[in-house]
Amino acid sequence: SSSSSSSLSSSSSPSCSSSSLPRTTPATPPGLNAFTADVCHLFNFAARDHMDLYGTTVEQMAKVAYKNHKHSINNPYALVQAEFPYEKVLKSALQLGGPHTKLMSCPIADGAAAAILVSENYIRQHAAYIQQHEYLVQLVSCQMVTDLPSTFESSSCISISGYDMNKTAAQKAYIESGLTPLDVDVIELHDCFAVNELFQYEALGLCEPGKAGSLIDSLQWKQNQAGAELGVIGDRWVVNPSGGLLSKGHPIGATGLAQCAELNWQLRGEAGRRQVDNAKVALQQNFGIGGAAVVSIYKKVQKQDILQTLVKSAL
Repeated sequence: SSSSSSSLSSSSSPSCSSSSLPRTTPATPPGLNAFTADVCHLFNFAARDHMDLYGTTVEQMAKVAYKNHKHSINNPYALVQAEFPYEKVLKSALQLGGPHTKLMSCPIADGAAAAILVSENYIRQHAAYIQQHEYLVQLVSCQMVTDLPSTFESSSCISISGYDMNKTAAQKAYIESGLTPLDVDVIELHDCFAVNELFQYEALGLCEPGKAGSLIDSLQWKQNQAGAELGVIGDRWVVNPSGGLLSKGHPIGATGLAQCAELNWQLRGEAGRRQVDNAKVALQQNFGIGGAAVVSIYKKVQKQDILQTLVKSAL
């Protein structure tokens, strides 16, 4: 439920640590409802906590937003299809007191997405369907975690904004799938604000806690076979090739399935100019405040492997 904007200020909420940055709560702008304003305040405060704890900088947050906006120009489904200069991302209007700027914050949008999930038994009964496709996508793990005690007991806004439940969901997904972050090629994650992408680098195990800033600093632009540039971090992962929420927009209910659709396109080689070459394993992270996190892992499966599996299971 929505609380007043002042509930997230340092004077009334002991759940967020003190910061060297001013922790005032600006008035809600016209046209922005109180709940949305509270979420903006929360992630601004969480960003300041990460800055205080680990030395993360606004410039590193801007790199996240610059990357995702640049990816958007290759996604015809993105609401905002524009590559913004890094300096413009960094110096656009502050969002409710900052440190996030407007271009580091996702727009709310209308949207729709759909997915069809079938069982192995269904595939067995419709084997002719497999013959029409070189690859299918297997959902090898899907884990949901709701708010943990630490969400409310921690002194950090980072925990309140979902870090602990996202980390737990990711750990469970890796265990069930038998995979590790090093097996993942492409990731779609919930970049409602630029700093949340940094949080998820750590929660998903792409780097150690506090090292997300260094990971985005490793960003390199590499050309794919379609001739487009994709941002690669850690010399390994492409994160939010769709442009993320920062570019696609955030239609709330459709956001998670939009990520699912993107990753299925990536694994089937149908992502057009934003295609991550030779992607075999994809990871999806999505969550909502108050509170659930979902982490899913998808794997490309070749047609002949599926047919062999079905033959063996029928014996």
